[in-house]
Amino acid sequence: MTVCATRRSRHPAAALAAAAGLGLVGTMLASAPASTTPASAEPSDTRCADRTNNTYRKLLQCVTLDDVREHQEQFQKIADNNDDPHYPGTRAAGTQGYADSVTYVAELLEDAGYEVTLDEFEFDFIFPAVLEQLAPVEGDYETGAFTGSGAGDVTGDVIPVDLALEPPRDSTSGCEASDFDGLDFSGPSDIALIQRGACTFATKALHAEAAGAEAVVIFNQGNDPTREGLIVGTLGDADVGIPVVGASFGNGVELAQPGSTARVHVVEPETRTDVNVIAELPGRNPDNVVMAGAHLDSVTDGPGINDNTSGSAAILETALEMAKIRPHNTLRFAWWGAEERGLIGSTAYIDELPQEELDRIAMYLNYDMVGSPNHVQMTYDADQSTFEAPVPVPEGSEAIEDLYESYYTWIDEPYDDAEFSGRSDYQAFIENGIPSGGLFTGAEVVKTPEQEAIWGGTAGEQFDQCYHEACDTFGNVHPHALEVNSDLIAFAQLTFAYSTESVNGVPGRQVPGLPRELPDPAGPEGTFGSTDGGAELDRGGADM
Repeated sequence: MTVCATRRSRHPAAALAAAAGLGLVGTMLASAPASTTPASAEPSDTRCADRTNNTYRKLLQCVTLDDVREHQEQFQKIADNNDDPHYPGTRAAGTQGYADSVTYVAELLEDAGYEVTLDEFEFDFIFPAVLEQLAPVEGDYETGAFTGSGAGDVTGDVIPVDLALEPPRDSTSGCEASDFDGLDFSGPSDIALIQRGACTFATKALHAEAAGAEAVVIFNQGNDPTREGLIVGTLGDADVGIPVVGASFGNGVELAQPGSTARVHVVEPETRTDVNVIAELPGRNPDNVVMAGAHLDSVTDGPGINDNTSGSAAILETALEMAKIRPHNTLRFAWWGAEERGLIGSTAYIDELPQEELDRIAMYLNYDMVGSPNHVQMTYDADQSTFEAPVPVPEGSEAIEDLYESYYTWIDEPYDDAEFSGRSDYQAFIENGIPSGGLFTGAEVVKTPEQEAIWGGTAGEQFDQCYHEACDTFGNVHPHALEVNSDLIAFAQLTFAYSTESVNGVPGRQVPGLPRELPDPAGPEGTFGSTDGGAELDRGGADM
């Protein structure tokens, strides 16, 4: 499929003016004074700071790519200045880089007039782990401890468990207790080498421990390009008392050699306290709260600029530019901590709310990676038109998806579906029946030639080649994707600030200058088959 250049190059804010020729915003433009600045013209910073951005025209003029990028630049500087002895150069939860990110966001919001709360939660701070091969070759391998791993320093024989190293690598390694039959784990320090695939990480680790292993290495499956690099996940609530670390497929092959010995070292995690940043703008209706959120922390390997200052900077700029409006519904923005540790901050926040407070939340909008450099524009597939959701989809979520898709259609931006998987900070919300939606531009899934023809970029490369890597820096963003989605985030927030009737049936008011009708969604491009819409979002979890 070939897409004309104007389809990808149109400035999103200019769509308000361009759409007038299609009769979509005639009402809005007809009601505007003759002196109104055209939507494509950007007002001065002073004008934006001083005025009430209570119409689409005004708000989209003021939520600019330059301002969103300025926030990202500040987050990059914060990461650069973080000299944490364990995770320097990052903004990971529990480090000074995260603390400084919190301060940056909170101070801007307080200065803008928001009611800001630093919502505390505890989590296990995991120290760097060691995976060292001693024989028959030597090597220090990139690794990490699985969340929920036991602690220990083990040096001993490496014992492969039912590995499938040759294509197609349909691994069921460690999924059955019988996989360990005939293997000698009677030594004082044996290390089980297990391949990813077919069952949860916890199942594999528990079977290894029961068989007598003193440590476990789980390496990536190697059955496709997305399963070759380092894998580090979580053991969930499993009670595993031995150290469990991850490895890449290639390092797993090295460790699988006959006569292999290795060292695995996992330090006991340390309980630390960190915070979510919660900012609220009271509305006329205090019992109908529109929430938008993005995780603020990075992984421990890099500054996390696409993952996820793309989302956190976009909602920050949206919040700042909406600070002077008087919304009909109460607005609440959240910057979550320790998402990369397993959705910890958002889960703790929801778990602490009494039912009457949960009932006040009309919806939750999640923005995790909205500027991927090799992007595909995606919305969470609440109507399951492409993917059958593996989680319950709360009633009202489809209306959120429809709004996103109508906006993309309005500005002639192609889009596709991402699986409504719950594998980001909206998980705790949907588990409590709160309608949810979100945007996503892709992580480690590889772009296809069909997707290249529609969205540009490079087929055969990941949507984000720096996903969870040190190279996720200021330059690791696609400006067009980030600009379109920043405007859409603002558009959705203003829409629901005035009415959530389409989502939860609570009537509100019409946005000043609201178009009488948005176009019906054009429909997803349908470029995904049985994969999960690029939404790997592999935060570990019970992944297989």
